Amino acid sequence: MSAHSKGEYHVKDNIHPSELMKSAEQFIGLCYAELNRTQEEAESRLMDIRSQIELTGTYEHTSEELTHGAKMAWRNSNRCIGRLFWDRLKVTDARHLSKTSDIFSELIRHIENATNGGKIVPTITIFRPSRPGEPPLTIKNHQLIRYAGYETPDGTVGDPASISFTKECMELGWQGDLTHHDVLPLVVQQGNEPPEWLSIPHSSVLEVSLEHPELPDLIDQGLKWYGVPIISDMLLEIGGIMYTAAPFNGWYMGTEIGARNLADKERYNKLPLIAELMGQDTSSESTLWRDRALVELNYAVLYSFKKAGVSIVDHHTAATQFGLFERREEQAKRELTGDWSWLIPPVSPATTHIFHKSYNNEIRSPYFHYRNKGQ
Repeated sequence: MSAHSKGEYHVKDNIHPSELMKSAEQFIGLCYAELNRTQEEAESRLMDIRSQIELTGTYEHTSEELTHGAKMAWRNSNRCIGRLFWDRLKVTDARHLSKTSDIFSELIRHIENATNGGKIVPTITIFRPSRPGEPPLTIKNHQLIRYAGYETPDGTVGDPASISFTKECMELGWQGDLTHHDVLPLVVQQGNEPPEWLSIPHSSVLEVSLEHPELPDLIDQGLKWYGVPIISDMLLEIGGIMYTAAPFNGWYMGTEIGARNLADKERYNKLPLIAELMGQDTSSESTLWRDRALVELNYAVLYSFKKAGVSIVDHHTAATQFGLFERREEQAKRELTGDWSWLIPPVSPATTHIFHKSYNNEIRSPYFHYRNKGQ
């Protein structure tokens, strides 16, 4: 699997057996060395893998390989600032599940276990991989928990980023309550079978209502956000094997909510509201009302999550943690890769050391890839 220096990566639907074997050799060599396995064990395992590929066109990872491979993929995630905790990832092997009802149950279990009452646990659940000649299992959601978006005559209700997927869900028979915070259903597709959906129980979704100690009227605005970001539409590649359904989560960095989800004009666009609550002069950009509102909105997110006992990290602490990750990788004699444009936080980036550095954005396997259209 070739790497591209600018972070571009083209995921192949069908990988040639010889290329698959080459990817397996690369992965097993790295994985077994990190697990302190002997050279003889690695060579024996590669002989077994070669036999599997010759017989079936693919091979299966052991539970140990799957677990460490998933952790390596997080460690290699160029856009993630939270990689210090890569080796604490809780890996659930769900490759044996074939019934859609069982897959739904496992997804709900992931949500509940990862949420952990607010003490969020970095978690990944890995379902069966893509196999030659078999249509893949896919989770259609961008995140397991996300708010719906509706186009109405009076404007958008909910999250504009979800409008297209909300329409898909409604075409399948799901109906929301037309509020700004309707939690979308889980949608799973088994190969070429029609997609199936399941509503997530309200009791499984932890949400945080936003408040600000110096803006008492904010609590009356009904702003809230869900506690756990569980990405579910990326492909996990380990040793040439492609896992098309492998939802994973860490915890939020506050700016993801306060500077993007709630602040972007194309999303909830709440900076004008915060400025109004602050009594800001919005008649001129030179008052920096957007900047001042942005800081207070981000403070409200951090304050509210911490008050509710839900794990979250501010961008300054996250940058410091990333610095420690950099030093640990150096000590392990691994060259660190990263996408600078994503690693810098969207609020006050120049106050972090990341802003003043450059990073090699080479893609290294194992890795999480963006799904191509049609996959």
